[in-house]
Amino acid sequence: MHVKALMVDVDGVIVVHPHATGWSVRLMEDLGVSSERLHQDFFAKHWDDIIHGRAGIHERLGPMLAAIAPKVSSQALTEYWFREDASLNHELLRELAELRQTGVQLHLATVQEHERARFLWSTLGLSEHFDAIHYSAAIGFAKPDARYFEAIEKQTGFLGTELAFIDDKASNVDAARSRGWKAAIWTGKQSLHEVMESVGVAFG
Repeated sequence: MHVKALMVDVDGVIVVHPHATGWSVRLMEDLGVSSERLHQDFFAKHWDDIIHGRAGIHERLGPMLAAIAPKVSSQALTEYWFREDASLNHELLRELAELRQTGVQLHLATVQEHERARFLWSTLGLSEHFDAIHYSAAIGFAKPDARYFEAIEKQTGFLGTELAFIDDKASNVDAARSRGWKAAIWTGKQSLHEVMESVGVAFG
């Protein structure tokens, strides 16, 4: 059975920060916010609820910032974060565009909360490159939960055997494969064609 759509992860695949530390590398210098405290007091405690759609980002980030950096609003921090975490992999986008011209649909399959998902889709312009976005806060489940992949199948109407998938995390790739998806780990060291060929994908 031919693959009808390719599901593509965002962070580490489509968006790749040039610095190993990621978007928060200059956070203290630029905003006066400790990246360590942000991880400890926000991401470690609240991120799971936020990416599953159980809480809004500002309702959790605002009070936390009031305690450690009262001069920085949650809106200011998220705007900084989204802007600093927006380095697109243009070579991969070019390869994906060529694939899309053959009739294969391109979808984003990502773990995001609502605001960054909107930023990626609209502000950063990924809507011009992809047919749809499937993200955890809207679905209610996150990778590698099998229910995340099942929800995408239901939303698209495609069978697992009709879907291909690239992601930079092995656990997500394994979970997709268990649903019958033709999934491959993305390392950035091979072309899209080589990665798809490695899992025996035929498009069209």
